[in-house]
Amino acid sequence: MRHVMHLQRDANHLDELESASIYILREAYRCVAPLCMLWSMGKDSTALLWLARKAFFGTVPFPVVLLDTEMELPEVYAFRDRIAREWNLDVRNEPCPPESETDPDLAPASRAAARKTEGLKRLLQRDQYAGVIVGIRRDEQATRAKERVFSPRSLSGDWDVRGQPAEFWGRYATDVPRGMHVRIHPLLAWTEVDVWRYTQREGIPFVDLYLARNGERYRSLGEKNITRPIRSDASSIDDIIAELETTKTPERAGRTMDHDSEDSFERLRSSGYM
Repeated sequence: MRHVMHLQRDANHLDELESASIYILREAYRCVAPLCMLWSMGKDSTALLWLARKAFFGTVPFPVVLLDTEMELPEVYAFRDRIAREWNLDVRNEPCPPESETDPDLAPASRAAARKTEGLKRLLQRDQYAGVIVGIRRDEQATRAKERVFSPRSLSGDWDVRGQPAEFWGRYATDVPRGMHVRIHPLLAWTEVDVWRYTQREGIPFVDLYLARNGERYRSLGEKNITRPIRSDASSIDDIIAELETTKTPERAGRTMDHDSEDSFERLRSSGYM
């Protein structure tokens, strides 16, 4: 009986998260134009794409953008091509500039990651998107915990953390000030284990690099030059959920840019990183 109640509580929790995210996606589509969504092909942004298809009855009514450094793993590019075809997505590939065009004061891994920031800046300046939907979560990293669901940014991506508008009772600041854009974060309230439970419940496809091979797997899937697998024997979603319920290892332990310096990730985000 206790097991049944536990499963029902999890189902209700996922239903509430799903409803809230779908509301945010529809609110963004109603209020902000033009709009695009970033897709890294990771578990979070793929779950977000699934939610967008639910929100708009099987289609995604805005472009889906990969900020491409050409450093994704081959399995990730293959996954993109398959899902784009099967879900009939309008996928746009945005090439990112080389490291030589990023901030030279950043540490090496952070500088490599900053290529995506520069790619996004070019995209915004050229295509003038007023809104960019991004699949980040508050529990991923301390700096992301400071985010709002609708977060206004300059066109260069600068983030005024202290000046963000308050969000109470589902009321969001959807007006986009002139000369700015807004980042929209429908997954902020989700946790890593929520995403995996939802992926399992819905049967959402994912890159199999998340499953362990030879005692290692990718827990946070990034570019091959700045991301490493972690030690793990989790070879199924059930195993991953069980692992997450007991592990003390941070989700982004395999992201080398997070270890460059104490404030490296905060510097990246303040200057426009996702």
